[in-house]
Amino acid sequence: MTQQQTAGGDVRLTGISKTYGSFTAVHPLDLTVPQGSFFALLGASGCGKTTTLRMIAGLEEATTGTVSLGGRDITDLPPYKRPVNTVFQSYALFPHLDVSENIAFGLRRRGIKSVKKQVGEMLDLVQLGDFARRKPHRLSGGQQQRVAVARALINHPQVLLLDEPLGALDLKLRRQMQLELKRIQTEVGITFVHVTHDQEEAMTMADTVAVMNGGRVEQLGAPADLYENPRTTFVANFLGTSNLIEGEIVSTGTDVVVSAGGGELRLPVGRCPSPARSGEKLLVGVRPEKISLTHTDDADAIPDGRNRVTGRITDSSFIGVSTQYVVESPAGASLQVYEQNIERDSRLAAGADVVLHWNPEHTFGLDAAQSINAGADGLEDVA
Repeated sequence: MTQQQTAGGDVRLTGISKTYGSFTAVHPLDLTVPQGSFFALLGASGCGKTTTLRMIAGLEEATTGTVSLGGRDITDLPPYKRPVNTVFQSYALFPHLDVSENIAFGLRRRGIKSVKKQVGEMLDLVQLGDFARRKPHRLSGGQQQRVAVARALINHPQVLLLDEPLGALDLKLRRQMQLELKRIQTEVGITFVHVTHDQEEAMTMADTVAVMNGGRVEQLGAPADLYENPRTTFVANFLGTSNLIEGEIVSTGTDVVVSAGGGELRLPVGRCPSPARSGEKLLVGVRPEKISLTHTDDADAIPDGRNRVTGRITDSSFIGVSTQYVVESPAGASLQVYEQNIERDSRLAAGADVVLHWNPEHTFGLDAAQSINAGADGLEDVA
């Protein structure tokens, strides 16, 4: 293990908050970012994620609470004294310096004369050895991004903060850079804290994601767990697409049985808000890719034990890897179904009567007191 890895430590935010006059950007929150992890703060514009990042960097003064790194309280340290570096969306490269000199800038500023070896190591890390003498204007957006990361990492920070670092890139390049940043983080073993509004970006790169909404952490966990087991309608809708069906609990046991859309749906009791009581309202959730679509003429072939909802296709979109259907049903106005294009049934077109069916194990339950549409507007859902 290198020195910078062993000298690290968890980032701990304790009761940290930020207010501007009467407006609270970040409500008091406790958050631990484990050493060596890739941690994402995910949310829509105005949710408090960038403010939280800036409080870790020391660029914003916390109204309450403390920031500690490896057990050391750094709340009152100015930014330049914190073992933290930040990479911004704008990259902020020096246009008159070539790639090598941009990367070496932090070392030279600290009076270090012999920089060639360290710069060479960083160029290798970000795979830009052949571009050492190029000026920034001769680099692509992704290459400029990698120079910015190398310039930050050469200072051996304990934590690298990334503020919407891929926001200026086109979709294809952004996806390449997601994998590139994850590779770099794995190689150097430094804690990365990454702010983004892009759900796919957070889920592709991060070990742990904190979903923020209105200045609070709505849910925290591994990407797969957040996706499969959302605890709020905001998380269910913001992370991908969810079908949420209003119903009423009929009975409870190993499974919870819910009356919804003129029929009954089942889900495991462990995927239901506790305690689940008969007569209570419940939102029944299922992801679009978990649902199979069968023409009503073939309904008898559907295996027993699956959740079923009848409906009529109102729209379909072929997007290559899958076809996305919209289905009107007594269970919901616009249920979404994503079916892989393996053996397409030509009958499944607008106007067709169908049965939607899925494994009850893939069903989750949410508190019906929440707004069913929270988070569904994604980036428009500004706090």
